[in-house]
Amino acid sequence: MPFPITNQVQTAQQTTKHYGITSPISLALPKESDLALTQKLTEALKPFGVFEEELELQRRILVLGKLNTLVKEWIREISESKNIPASLIDNVGGKIFTFGSYRLGVHTKGADIDALCVAPRHVERTDFFSSFYEKLKEQEEVKDLRAVEEAFVPVIKLSFDGIEIDILFARLALQTIPENLDLRDDGLLKNLDIRCIRSLNGCRVTDEILHLVPNIENFRLTLRAIKLWAKRHNIYSNILGFLGGVSWAMLVARTCQLYPNAVASTLVHKFFLVFSKWEWPNPVLLKQPEDCNLNLPVWDPRVTPSDRYHLMPIITPAYPQQNSTYNVSVSTRNIMVEEFKQGLAITDEILQNKADWSKLFEAPNFFQKYKHYIVLLASASTEKQHLEWVGLVESKIRILVGNLEKNEFITLAHVNPQSFPGPKEGSEKEEFSTMWVIGIDFKKMEGSEHLNVDLTFDIQSFTDTVYRQAISSKMFEPDMKITAMHVKRKQLHQLLPDLVILKRRKHSTEGLRAMNESSVDLSLDSDNSMSMPSPTGASSSAAAKSGVSASPHSSTGTTTNSDSQGKADTSGGTAPVGAEGSTAHLVESSSSRNTTNSPPLMGPPVGKRPGSPLQADKDKKIKLEGESTSEVKAIVQREGQTSAESEASVEGEVKIETEMTELGTDEKPPAQKMPSAELSDIPLLPANPIPVVKNSIKLRLSR
Repeated sequence: MPFPITNQVQTAQQTTKHYGITSPISLALPKESDLALTQKLTEALKPFGVFEEELELQRRILVLGKLNTLVKEWIREISESKNIPASLIDNVGGKIFTFGSYRLGVHTKGADIDALCVAPRHVERTDFFSSFYEKLKEQEEVKDLRAVEEAFVPVIKLSFDGIEIDILFARLALQTIPENLDLRDDGLLKNLDIRCIRSLNGCRVTDEILHLVPNIENFRLTLRAIKLWAKRHNIYSNILGFLGGVSWAMLVARTCQLYPNAVASTLVHKFFLVFSKWEWPNPVLLKQPEDCNLNLPVWDPRVTPSDRYHLMPIITPAYPQQNSTYNVSVSTRNIMVEEFKQGLAITDEILQNKADWSKLFEAPNFFQKYKHYIVLLASASTEKQHLEWVGLVESKIRILVGNLEKNEFITLAHVNPQSFPGPKEGSEKEEFSTMWVIGIDFKKMEGSEHLNVDLTFDIQSFTDTVYRQAISSKMFEPDMKITAMHVKRKQLHQLLPDLVILKRRKHSTEGLRAMNESSVDLSLDSDNSMSMPSPTGASSSAAAKSGVSASPHSSTGTTTNSDSQGKADTSGGTAPVGAEGSTAHLVESSSSRNTTNSPPLMGPPVGKRPGSPLQADKDKKIKLEGESTSEVKAIVQREGQTSAESEASVEGEVKIETEMTELGTDEKPPAQKMPSAELSDIPLLPANPIPVVKNSIKLRLSR
């Protein structure tokens, strides 16, 4: 529901309490014009469904109350069965805590609830996944009940009276669970199982954030605006290398600390000001890290070498402190920084009454932004297999992005966080498929030489990693396939529904609202990234038939990765052969290149392949203007050591040709080369498709 701003002059009184690790940039109180702009911001947010109606909110509270009662009943039953003294049973307690967007007070219509079941020491995790699971199954309101006991953070998922809820479990070393329990108490972590510590982390981080902001209502409205902006601009996804819900919350919280008396309209502008000038990889910290001497791994680049190579560290405020953005890559960071700069320019206009807030939430046309795209298709024969397969593939897409951005001819690889149903093709066998689109920027080169760019290795090493992971976690089925194809901008309509492309061309609020109802789910939050780092992910997408397929191929190397269940893959065997029965040895996986981005395995950043200039970044050295900008720079410098990158940019015209080779054909002639400023047209998807393994992209470079 909307949060009132009428009394914000009173609530924004100058505070004496010190927030954050540095002094504020400004203690200025809001002006009447700031309050008016904040009211306009609230009105601009309403059409996007970011506020929940009072009735819906009351329904959530009622459901959580019922769930809390069930937990208390269950713990009492468990206590009796384990012969706990009657005097303790009466006060044994047990409680449901919430975290994520709901706990922060910024959940959207239809969003799920992240919950934590806290139990006393005599209640085991096995009890939670057995007797409590059965108790939930008996409830009429409970639908779609499923347990994921082997996950990195074990969870029970369900729909309670139509509200999606994820319930984690934590067993504390206490005889009873008091109603006034404060989970921020570090002493609660002593003698706990690591899975309980992970489960507690979400609540502890959320509660710390709320205690570290000067004005919760201003924080909430600002966060709603920033989250909507990030989703509209395709940069909201922890698993794909952008930022998840908790990371955006911490950036907004830091802005609130630097401007403790500002209202939401000012804070949105200052958010873009601060983080468009932030000198990454200086970390964003809400409080000084504390060591509780519990011997738990924490983010500390002085001690852990791999932490030194995180590109955009945003550190959770609760012990054990973690970097919530370990998935960020060079490309995703550059994309986000550029978006911050554009956001600053737009909010400058808004504050000068040259534009409305609606301009900030206009969705850029991702499908017109780049000339070249890679379309990734994941398909399976059943809906159940498809959901598992899509979750695994999506959790590894950041590896493909990392591979592509290391290519010396690619400056940027931008994956759209929104997935789409695969293309419908006439096929005897039904398939369920999901598609992701990655925009590619090729580097402009000097000279007149003719060079070939072959993306086979980049794509093949990614698919090999996914197949090996699926096999090691015993989820692989022969009909699970990945296809990667290169598509020009003008050919996207062959794969994507015209409805999506047309609606993304619209920039009016009406067009955006229509898109919300059809293809973009604004209720999806990545707040689970508040748990301790784990390469987890799950995605569901509309199912569609697909006639495009690819087979996994043999590999001789060893790659270590973690799947959504937190299992390690050290298999180096041969991947299974697809239905077509053809194999190829185009990629030598035994090469020294590492294709994993998991935090424990991170090492020094791998540079471009030999002979490549570093990525251009024209805006790296921007002259800071104005008093507030200078203050922002001073704050950034006080919060850590800066690291400067010396990067070169080259000019030239890029001319590209395409060559497609069929797998398993020794003397198959390549497709006719089409000298052009863009890639030659790919054929329409064939009725009886063959697996495409090699897509050689040739660049003609001239001055």
